Amino acid sequence: MNDKLSLSIFTLEADRKPVLAFRCKTYSEAETIGFDERLRTKLCTVKSGGVPLCDDLAILRVRLAHPDERSLYEKAVSGSVDVRIVYLVDLDEPEPNP
Repeated sequence: MNDKLSLSIFTLEADRKPVLAFRCKTYSEAETIGFDERLRTKLCTVKSGGVPLCDDLAILRVRLAHPDERSLYEKAVSGSVDVRIVYLVDLDEPEPNP
């Protein structure tokens, strides 16, 4: 395996809806991130338009990002070292804890 592979931007879809984008070297690495149960749990708690981004039955799929998704990712991470995952949907404000 070549250690000098360039990083690619991948999109995670939940039930065929693009939800987030992230950067990895290989597709298998992207699958590992995209199918992590902690990420699924997080996506089940985050809402867009009052609806969770996914549920326990959602089908998650990883693919190479489309040009518009790559552009959103690049814009979000420009000048930031800490950003690794970029949501591709507008997120609701978190609900305050009682």
